[in-house]
Amino acid sequence: MKPPPIRDRTDAGRQLAERLAGRHGSDTVVLALPRGGVPVAAEIARALKAPLDLLFVRKIGAPLEPELAYAAVVDGTPPEVVLNKEVAGYVSVGKDFLANAMRDELAEIARRRAFYMAGRVPLEVHGRDVVLVDDGLATGTTARAAILALRRRQPARLTLAVPVAPVETIFELSGLVDEVVCLATPEHFRAIGLHYDDFHQLSDDEVIAALQAAQAGD
Repeated sequence: MKPPPIRDRTDAGRQLAERLAGRHGSDTVVLALPRGGVPVAAEIARALKAPLDLLFVRKIGAPLEPELAYAAVVDGTPPEVVLNKEVAGYVSVGKDFLANAMRDELAEIARRRAFYMAGRVPLEVHGRDVVLVDDGLATGTTARAAILALRRRQPARLTLAVPVAPVETIFELSGLVDEVVCLATPEHFRAIGLHYDDFHQLSDDEVIAALQAAQAGD
């Protein structure tokens, strides 16, 4: 059956919330991958009556091809770094490339944490039911890094919820989580944005507004 069209990230969140309804209890935490995952996750958090938090992860693009995920890094002690082995196998990089890229991306993570969270302490996920949300997956490198970092924090259950992704990416990540909820796995996947009517680049103000709306229960 053909999946329903995705109008925008808010619509994606509402559709995912319908799939997740009744599956999670009062111990649920919804974690969004900013920026794009925040308005999707905000709808899920409201529907599940669960708190919303952010998990900061940044893609490290390949040299000369920044949209091609070479690796991803998640802040923490120590930071979690995951290589895209397929890309790393054929892309040549200098010996200092990864260290320099990590430094730059961790600095951006620190900026976003300070700006978005406004001093709020990250929610505890140990022993809780965690729903990890993004606005779509391509290679899955960023999500893989996020999942591995979360596993270190020992949630009781981990669900990955995304609107759209290639079937092979879902297959690769399904072994790392307890459940995957995905609205669409197109046979001929090209880019996440092609499966949305509106997939504009979110501003920091839009991210903050989505967080505030979720907190207010609007």
